[in-house]
Amino acid sequence: MIIFTKRFHGVAQMQAEEIARLMAGSGAQGAGERPEDEGFMLEALAEARLAADEGEVPVGAVVVCGGEIVARAHNMTEGTKDPTAHAEMLAIRRAAEVLRGSVHRLTGCSMYVTLEPCAMCAGAVVNARLERLIIGAADPKAGACGSLRDIVRDERLNHRVPVTRGVLEEECSGVLKDFFRTRRAEKKHPKEN
Repeated sequence: MIIFTKRFHGVAQMQAEEIARLMAGSGAQGAGERPEDEGFMLEALAEARLAADEGEVPVGAVVVCGGEIVARAHNMTEGTKDPTAHAEMLAIRRAAEVLRGSVHRLTGCSMYVTLEPCAMCAGAVVNARLERLIIGAADPKAGACGSLRDIVRDERLNHRVPVTRGVLEEECSGVLKDFFRTRRAEKKHPKEN
């Protein structure tokens, strides 16, 4: 079901295909996968693997602007002892530093993230005014971009972000499953000093 969030003059004369094309970019229903999505998600996956190597929950994110990666990050909450050091927050901060002066907020940029953002990160995505959010794996326990809630597409906010879900979903969820499987095994059979 398409929900019209913008007014179109002369809708009666527009063809159904034209309406669908316009709505796909508006964020009302989401956004379809694009040819470049898998390549950028692979970069986010590389960040997630770095996080796992550091003992962090393996979530990675990249911010893309003009077809180029302008920032990349992975979870660093354990190493920094900062509960806000999620991959998305760090990637947004780094992108803002790189693009300082050339853009207002992160308009025109997209974020690729291996796990659906939490409420904190979803709020940051909205406030950064990202053009698009591409998610690898859903987070049914804490996801705030369509699972538990949908902050990024909440019609009460003045900015909504189109979301593409499930890009390289198996690979993204596999990194998380492997990490937690290893963690559980280590707790069950601690290493001897």
